[in-house]
Amino acid sequence: MLQGPYSSLDRDRPLIRVPFPYLVLLALLLALTGFIACVFISLVYHPEESTFTHCRVSNYLPSISAAISQVPERYIWRCCIGLHSAPRYLITFTYFSFYRRRFEKLPERLLTGLTLLCSLAENSGLLLLTSVASTETYSVHKNAFIVFIASSLLHMLITCRLWQVIKRHYINPEEVTSYHWKLRIFLFNISCCAVAAYFFRRHNKYCEEGVYTLFAFFEYMVVLSNMAFHLTAFWDFGNKEMMVATPPEDKRY
Repeated sequence: MLQGPYSSLDRDRPLIRVPFPYLVLLALLLALTGFIACVFISLVYHPEESTFTHCRVSNYLPSISAAISQVPERYIWRCCIGLHSAPRYLITFTYFSFYRRRFEKLPERLLTGLTLLCSLAENSGLLLLTSVASTETYSVHKNAFIVFIASSLLHMLITCRLWQVIKRHYINPEEVTSYHWKLRIFLFNISCCAVAAYFFRRHNKYCEEGVYTLFAFFEYMVVLSNMAFHLTAFWDFGNKEMMVATPPEDKRY
């Protein structure tokens, strides 16, 4: 059998090598592009359908659920989030491995496991509400959205707690910066969630003109700040790389 010039040294070299920040940026840009495209197309091509509510009052912004329920917005969003989910799951397990190496005490170890579950629930909830539009099966879409928001907030809270411990015991300036931005974004996110919930309840109760637009705006802020929170992985893994390589050859023969 003929063999090409393929040495063991070539075989052991990495097949793929990608700086980890590029992976974080890819995940962010996929979600952000899908979000902006769906809202823009909804406002330009489906303004009445996407801003319609049961109150029949004037509304100027679509909710995210409405923006991703029309065609072609529905398929744009599903494509972007479907591609986005792969690096997001990879980042989730990367954080889990990172925390396990950092923490030895039981409380932090338990929080490490809980943050993994919350991150998996957040990603899975996002995939489910993406796959099932509000115009298809509203109850499934609604419950998936609740899972996404609840697990996202809990994930942010636990992450801030873990990074508070990291900041206390380590003096890496990138880690200190990461903690401060995580805390700020979490406080902004939970504030926007509270304000959005207030306007949503007020709209359903009083049907005032423009109130649903305020709800939609703060809903946008919730989603955008969620993206910003995950972008802080830039500081956490700025000098790391994702590498795909062949396993080392077993020399035991």
